[in-house]
Amino acid sequence: MVTVEDVRRLTSTFPRSSEHLIRDRIKFRVGSIVYVAFSPDESVMGFAFPKEERDALVAAEPAKFMLPSESDLRYNWVHVRLAAIDEEEMRELVLDAWRMVVPKKVYAAYVS
Repeated sequence: MVTVEDVRRLTSTFPRSSEHLIRDRIKFRVGSIVYVAFSPDESVMGFAFPKEERDALVAAEPAKFMLPSESDLRYNWVHVRLAAIDEEEMRELVLDAWRMVVPKKVYAAYVS
């Protein structure tokens, strides 16, 4: 199972990324924009994801992915059960979430 520590190790390599504890929830952000957040019990990870693609993602694997709460549907956001993913999939989800919130040149420099 993927843990917060696994995500922390990955995000510590991302330029401009910082970790914050907000109302007992661990969040990773660039500036003021959150791109990954954990439920209080750390069993679910929310992450930045294009709104127009999330219904298809959830429909394809409903045991793994969930829509955010109704109040968060206005954001580019989706949830995943950490027990349902491996470290490789976590890396892909977190990297793509971070890519959504940093300038293209920062992402390009990181991956090259």
